[in-house]
Amino acid sequence: MNDENTTSNTSALKLPYVLFDIGGTNTRIGVSFDGQTISASEIFKTPKDFDQGIELIHQTAIRLLHGQSASFAAGGVAGPLTLDKSGTVNAPHLPGWSGRPLKLEIATKLGCEVFLENDTAMAGLGEAVFGAGKEKQIVAYLTISTGVNGVRVVNRELEPNALGFEIGHQIIDLDGSMRHADLESLISGSALERRYGQSPQDITNPAVWEDVARQSAYGINNMIVFWSPDIVIMGGSLMKKISIERVKMHVKAILKFYPELPVIVKSELGDLGGLWGALHYLNGLQNKKAASA
Repeated sequence: MNDENTTSNTSALKLPYVLFDIGGTNTRIGVSFDGQTISASEIFKTPKDFDQGIELIHQTAIRLLHGQSASFAAGGVAGPLTLDKSGTVNAPHLPGWSGRPLKLEIATKLGCEVFLENDTAMAGLGEAVFGAGKEKQIVAYLTISTGVNGVRVVNRELEPNALGFEIGHQIIDLDGSMRHADLESLISGSALERRYGQSPQDITNPAVWEDVARQSAYGINNMIVFWSPDIVIMGGSLMKKISIERVKMHVKAILKFYPELPVIVKSELGDLGGLWGALHYLNGLQNKKAASA
């Protein structure tokens, strides 16, 4: 990333940041030594066992820090968070992590203060600041991966919310025959694997992906009418299989009363979106702290 995309005018950090993105399938760990760039990162499969996951996060962070201590750590985790943002509750894709003291365990292992958010929120923040939405004021981000979720970012900050965004659980009834079918149960990687008995990345039938593009468009329709964004960014691993052009065609077909629709594009940051979001998040906290001092 070049200087025009940095999130603050903070000088080089005295101690580095640890950045993390704990997804339902993969976990990414990164470090920033200057507060402006991601100096190094690693990825591993997210263990279903909580204790094993904490140890892998710890060992990976220590390796990337090269003997230095961390000043702060921040990142996202799949699933809805507790009200105090100390861990997850009812995480559908990481049930073994639900109700466990995630924030406390990471803080204890790394010896620094930790800030926790939803993983989609962090990825959307990264895209809004550094990626496809960096020139836009109101950004709606949708991820289609193991699960489905989204977030609204306004003026480079996560929109305040009471319980967290869980747009994958919006009810979608396309033709009257599906009772209580939500968006995640229709288009997520886990739903497709259950339905077709194989990994979504191995599904080659174009009719399947055309159906996913059509169903995605209904979720995007709802995002647009509720959030009125300047841009809709679609991210997540399944966007390697979903045609963005077919999605845009279906959205135009069902959402006709606006004189102009927002731009609909693929994400630009790929696997590191959540780490860039965590970097911006920490810099924002430090800037607010400095301004109030």
